[in-house]
Amino acid sequence: MKAYRPRLQDAPIKRRIEELPAVCIDGAKAVGKTETARKLAASELALDNVALRQLAAADPARIATGKKPVLIDEWQRLPEIWDSVRRFVDADTTPNQYLLTGSAYPAKAKIHSGAGRIVHVLMRPLSLQERGLDTPTVSLGALLSEESAEVTGHTDIGFSDYAREIVKSGFPGIHPLSLAAARKQVEGYLANALSRDFADQGIQVRKPGVLRNWLRAYAAATATTASYSTVLAAATPGESNKPSANTTRAYRDALANLWLIDPVEPWVPLGTRFQYLGKTPKHFLVDPALSAALLGFFEDRPDGDGAVTAFHSPERTLLGSLFEALAAQSLKVYAEVNEAELGHFRSSNGHHKVDFIVQKGRRVIAIEVKLAPSVESRDLTHLKWFMAEFASFDITPCLMTTGRDAYTRPDGIHVIPAVLLGA
Repeated sequence: MKAYRPRLQDAPIKRRIEELPAVCIDGAKAVGKTETARKLAASELALDNVALRQLAAADPARIATGKKPVLIDEWQRLPEIWDSVRRFVDADTTPNQYLLTGSAYPAKAKIHSGAGRIVHVLMRPLSLQERGLDTPTVSLGALLSEESAEVTGHTDIGFSDYAREIVKSGFPGIHPLSLAAARKQVEGYLANALSRDFADQGIQVRKPGVLRNWLRAYAAATATTASYSTVLAAATPGESNKPSANTTRAYRDALANLWLIDPVEPWVPLGTRFQYLGKTPKHFLVDPALSAALLGFFEDRPDGDGAVTAFHSPERTLLGSLFEALAAQSLKVYAEVNEAELGHFRSSNGHHKVDFIVQKGRRVIAIEVKLAPSVESRDLTHLKWFMAEFASFDITPCLMTTGRDAYTRPDGIHVIPAVLLGA
């Protein structure tokens, strides 16, 4: 039996199921939902097993008699089981009864929302802390506290290590593989999602090439706020007979139902003039390895030990976006376990922007992400403007880099290598 890789969300999920009757762990396929739930469950009903699914369909009440908490894995294979759990919870609100896991949300299933009965938790691929490249020395939770957090530490992780992590993926079953094997697995993951998983969502893809091109264009828009019409135009250059808006909307909805797109919403502080703020989310796929594979990144470039050794300038521009995606993937997990909100800031005229905003109450961490080991004055322009503009908040400014040392500048801005920032 393979060893379980501890996750940062283990403790929060355990607290929730000990306090509540039912918890649903959502997330893309292969992020580790089932393994995490099994550590907490006393019994299991695996609905990807046809025979067990048929038994549950014939007699849903049997799940209420299982040893609690009972894990109902891949619940979307039998959507009516959701309403059964809801009814069981209505009848008995005792905590620690049901854990549900699902890698897709059934698009057309007529089921109750579960509001007030079943609490959702979203699990994502491995953050940098969970990948174990180095031990974080700076805590996001400490930065969010009222006390001043110490920012110090050194790492030997550098540029090529981050490039390798982008390609190797944060899916727990893929990350330990060699670079070449990980790439093959990621490509297979994408192929399966675009063929079988879309069909499972009830979507008939008449032109698979158009779908893949749309997803490739979305990957190329990583870390941007490009409009969906811009993404479509990039996916179908020179074509007069483009897919309809309804078709591309169906693509987007299906990807959302499969938890494959994971955008960062705009930060909207209370009391701010809404017309002053950008309102478009930043685009990210759930794992930057998916974007790298779609865009053919690093092809034929690794050396013998898997380090990436060469980049042309356009590739380095793309790598900056993918490094920001790697940072976003980690920050989403760190914010979640600290019960904080993650967003991004962009003024409506586009003159000012900050890559990520983490907020908990009046405490705000403003984070710029830079694919560089050193800091230049131009890297701090937006952070300094943001601090002055939103001075009513308690703001901690940070620069997340590929450097080796964590420290605080004389102007109070923290410089933190990405692997040294943890939850």
